[in-house]
Amino acid sequence: MLTSLGAQAQALKVGFTRIDYVVSQSPEAKEVTNQLNIQQAQAENELKRMQTEFQTKYSAYQSGVAQMTDVIRKDRETELQTLQTRIQQFSQTAQESLQAKYGQLMKPILTKIQQAIDTVALQNGYHYIINVTSNSDVLYAAEELNITDLVLKKMGITPGQNTDKPANTPAPATPKTAIPPKKK
Repeated sequence: MLTSLGAQAQALKVGFTRIDYVVSQSPEAKEVTNQLNIQQAQAENELKRMQTEFQTKYSAYQSGVAQMTDVIRKDRETELQTLQTRIQQFSQTAQESLQAKYGQLMKPILTKIQQAIDTVALQNGYHYIINVTSNSDVLYAAEELNITDLVLKKMGITPGQNTDKPANTPAPATPKTAIPPKKK
C-alpha cells in the first residue's frame, strides 16, 4: 500500500507562482493603481475640507461659548457633533468605495492571470499550482517548480520589465480625532 501511495505521489506534478509579482508586472495593474490613487486623492481632499470646516466651527464655538445662551450653545454642540459624525461616515464610505473599485478593476486582471496559469499548467502537465507569497504557509519550494515566468510569458509580458511594487488597495486617510465640544 505504501508503495502504491509513493508511486501516486511521484506522478503528481506541483508548481508554484507568485500572483503578487505577476500582478506587479501587468501593465493593467499600473492603470488600476493610477485610477485608485486619483479616487483616493479626491477622498482625501474632501476629508481635509470637512476637517477644516469642523476645526473652524469648533474654534468659533470655543471662543464664543462664554457669551452663548444655553439654547445657542446646545445648538452649536449638536452641529459640531453632527459634522464630526459626517466626517467619520465619509471616511468609512470612501474607504469602502475604494475597496469596491479595487475589486472591480482587479477582477479582469486576475481572471487573465488565472487563465494563463491554467494554460501553463495544462501545457506542462502540472496537477497543482500553489500561490507562494510572503504570508503563505509554503515553507520551501524548489525554484525549478516556479512557473511565474511562464505565466508572464503566456500573458505576453516580459518578466522583470516592470519594477514597480504590486498594486495594493490604497486606503483613504482616516480623519484625525476631533476634540468634542465641552459641555458646561
